[in-house]
Amino acid sequence: MRVTINGEERQIDDGLSLAQLIEQLKMNPKFIAVERNRELVPRAVHADCTLEENDQLEIVTLVGGG
Repeated sequence: MRVTINGEERQIDDGLSLAQLIEQLKMNPKFIAVERNRELVPRAVHADCTLEENDQLEIVTLVGGG
């Protein structure tokens, strides 16, 4: 199925949860925020959030500096 991640269309497996996608992308869920179809998805529900065809995802990471 197709989803868009940060403006880039990608093919992913059907039935994938947001938590599984984050794992596949090798991202640390503690340091990211995810918006699905313009709505923030709380980290506590990433595992319960099943992705659907044509979902629009924005994944941002925290960056430290000084």
